[in-house]
Order: sequence, then structure tokens, then C-alpha cells
Amino acid sequence: MKLTQLRYIVEVVRRGLNVSAAADALYTSQPGVSKQIRLLEDELGVPIFERSGKHFTGLTRPGHQILAAAERALAETRGIQSIAAEFADDQSGSLSIATTHTQARHALPGAVQAFRRHYPAVSLHFHQGTPTQIAEMATAGEVDFAIATEALELYEDLVMLPCYRWNRSIVVPQGHPLCDCRPLTLEAIADHPIVTYVFGFTGRSRLDAAFSAHGLTPEVVFTATDSEVIKTYVQLGLGVGIMASMAFDPDRDEGLVALDASHLFEASTTRIGFRRSAYMRAYMFAFIETFAPHLNDDVVQQAIEARTPEQRHALERHLQARLESAGI
Repeated sequence: MKLTQLRYIVEVVRRGLNVSAAADALYTSQPGVSKQIRLLEDELGVPIFERSGKHFTGLTRPGHQILAAAERALAETRGIQSIAAEFADDQSGSLSIATTHTQARHALPGAVQAFRRHYPAVSLHFHQGTPTQIAEMATAGEVDFAIATEALELYEDLVMLPCYRWNRSIVVPQGHPLCDCRPLTLEAIADHPIVTYVFGFTGRSRLDAAFSAHGLTPEVVFTATDSEVIKTYVQLGLGVGIMASMAFDPDRDEGLVALDASHLFEASTTRIGFRRSAYMRAYMFAFIETFAPHLNDDVVQQAIEARTPEQRHALERHLQARLESAGI
């Protein structure tokens, strides 16, 4: 069994069972990939892929388990490489982060800029996706960190740490009737078409829960994953926007007004997640603390070592209390 064979299996599945696409991604030939997979199946004595002629159509029952083991083995291999790199040079390397557009555009720039000043030899790689895709990338070891507001708690293999709390604003064109609504209420908002995030993005579940608790069913006429898109369609008059307050810039968003809605919705918490088994290089600890100063090395290490649900919940309560007391 060779690591190369495991990489081939993982890449074929990642490319939708398209062997040619996997070969292109791995800079090798399609026959070479097929041959190595067949050799591994012969060695193991079980088929990994179901076939129709020469084409893969799915994973066999043992194939699903072999794929999971292959992903773990490759992740551990990357960990070994990181350990060696740490001792060779703790000031250079790479850091990959999966996150949403809102986080990348509005929450992370300051932290990235500060991090780059201290670690100019570390290359940063950003990957955008849905919260679920982001968490899956971290779980599979495809990225070092996942930063999102939703979905991370669904993956037990991830260490999750609260970074900051945020709430929402109602964004409307200047002169909109809601500008004169004091106090702003959910009932008043629900009288207008809503433009907001796709479900599963940026705290959308909290928004829906707030309306539901008041027996309201708002008319959501347009959804998007990108705050900039939401503002564009509010400007076009499609409806009133409900979005993260941090995504509104009064200097740049000319013609729009943001109305504070923090009294209407429960605050959401953005978290950073990473695999519990990941080898954490010094600059990775540094990035976390740069992004969320209350998450110093000791706190992160406590989270890694917290094995029981009780330990994890106790640390979560402690960190949430620190965020609330600090107004973060």
C-alpha cells in the first residue's frame, strides 16, 4: 500500500468519480490512476469502487470505510510534514483558511494584515464556501482553519472556539418608512419583502427563529450568500435587507441606511474550528490570537485537551462569558 494510491482514491471521489479530472489535478495520467487503484484493490482483496464497464459509479460498502481511513492517513501525513517544518523553520510555511464571504470581507482583513507583519514568510490561502462545506474541509484536513457562524458545532472532530459575537441591522434606502419606526419591531419589518442570507449562512437560523417566536412569517423574496449582493438588491427596491451589521459601511454604502436590530435578534457567535488531531505550528496559535485576542495559547491548548462534553461545555461557557463582559 502506498500513500500515492490513497491520494488517488481521495482525489477521484473529490472529482465526482471522474478519473480523468483526478489525474489532471494530480498531474499524472488517467491510466496510471486506474492502474494504481486496481493494484490497491487486488492487494486488499476487496473492491473500493463500484463499476459500470470502465467507469466508476460509486463507492462499495468497504470503499466508504477505506476512503475515510485514507483521508485520515493523508491528514496524519500532513501533520508529520508540519512537525518537521516546525523544527526546520517556525517562521515560514502556509496557512489555509475556509470561511464565508462575510467573514473574509469584513471580519478578517485586520487580523490578516497584523499577522502578515509578524509572519511575512507564511503564505495565506483562503477558500470560500457554505458553512457546511467549510466545516467539511477542516474535518478532512483540506484546510487548517474553518471560520463560520453556523454548522461547525455539527462536527465532533473539530475543536471549536468562540471568536466574537455580532448582530444584525435592517438595511433600507434613505427615506424608507422603517426609518421613522421607533422602536423598530419585527412586526413592522415583516410588513415589507425581505432580502437576506441563504439559510445556513451567517446566522440565518437566528433570524428565522426570532420571527417564528412572534408568530410571524416574513416574505423572503431574495436570498444570497454575499452581503454586497443583498445591499445591491435593497438599492434596487426589491425589499428591506437583514444582514450582519459589520457588513455595512456608511461611507461606502451611499444611499442606504442601517437600522440597529440587535434588540430584535439573539446575538450570533462566529467560531474558529480545526481538527483535534492537527499539529498546531507556532504561527497557527499566533493567527488565532491575532484574530481573537482572548484565545491565547493556553486557552487553545485547553480546548484541544478537553475530551469530555462536560469539559468542552465548561470552557465554552467561560469563553462566552468573557466575550459578553468584554462586549465582543
